[in-house]
Amino acid sequence: MGFRFTARAAARGLGLAGWAANLPDGRVEVVCEGEEKDLITFLDKMKNGPMNPYITDADVAWGNPEGEAGDFGIKY
Repeated sequence: MGFRFTARAAARGLGLAGWAANLPDGRVEVVCEGEEKDLITFLDKMKNGPMNPYITDADVAWGNPEGEAGDFGIKY
């Protein structure tokens, strides 16, 4: 299972909204909205989960919710 699908499973398990998408330069962008405690848990799952060996760098930015509707999805 790839990073986007792992992120989707973790986010949905925590009830987060948002998406994951591959970027043209090979990075993956993830946008999540939800309760702060759930977002922290999500970050921990990404940092310490099965995809950890593939993560070489991460930038995390906190902001105000923008109203991502519904579920957590994958952008293609």
